[in-house]
Amino acid sequence: MSIDLSSATWRKSNRSNGQANCVEVAELDGGHHAVRDSKDPAGPALAFPRTQWAAFTLSVSTGELD
Repeated sequence: MSIDLSSATWRKSNRSNGQANCVEVAELDGGHHAVRDSKDPAGPALAFPRTQWAAFTLSVSTGELD
């Protein structure tokens, strides 16, 4: 599956504090999300369906991935 990310609006966490080692996230149509390396914005990105993104963010917020 190919997703056009040319018009995606990318954002970093407000907790990144300007650090270089960050990822950026873009919200896509249908609740999907994409993630990329902030140091390589022209590089590859990973796209996640809504359900997988929700499971990931829940795991992060509950500390399951610490």
